[in-house]
Amino acid sequence: MTLNQRLTTMLLFLMMTTLVSANDVTSPELSARDQIRVAVQEICPISGQKLGGHGIPVKVKVGELEVFICCKPCLKKKIDPKYWSAIHKNIAAAQEICPVMKHKLPKKPVWTMVDGQIIFICCPPCKDDIAAEPKEFLEKVDDLYRKSLAQSSPSTRGAKSARLRTGAPAPK
Repeated sequence: MTLNQRLTTMLLFLMMTTLVSANDVTSPELSARDQIRVAVQEICPISGQKLGGHGIPVKVKVGELEVFICCKPCLKKKIDPKYWSAIHKNIAAAQEICPVMKHKLPKKPVWTMVDGQIIFICCPPCKDDIAAEPKEFLEKVDDLYRKSLAQSSPSTRGAKSARLRTGAPAPK
């Protein structure tokens, strides 16, 4: 094999490898809504690792709920109940307000599902209002998430997740 043939073969191999790696890393891209949901969820329900630390989080369905895991290897593992609970606490804390009644959520809020997303509400009758206008309430919840994310710094969110993962108390 001549030098030219070897270089051409090597170049073709590198191009093919690069294309596979690039496709693997960039797809699927996260929508704007998914980016917000990743920021609110914060951690992987399997490993407890911060989402985004292992590349683009992977969207999966758990029952009716869509959540994100940190990486493809986590697809083969089981959800850790401690992290699952922490994710629900993160979502409720970021939402903070009932999108129907517009007042603070109770300590043990009721919830409903809309298009794979959990929406916390203050009372069972609010489910009917959400069922009547699901898209409108998803937008309201996204707005609540954006407001919450804007009010907390990344270091504060990271510290909160670390406390939830480890069970450490909040600072006084």
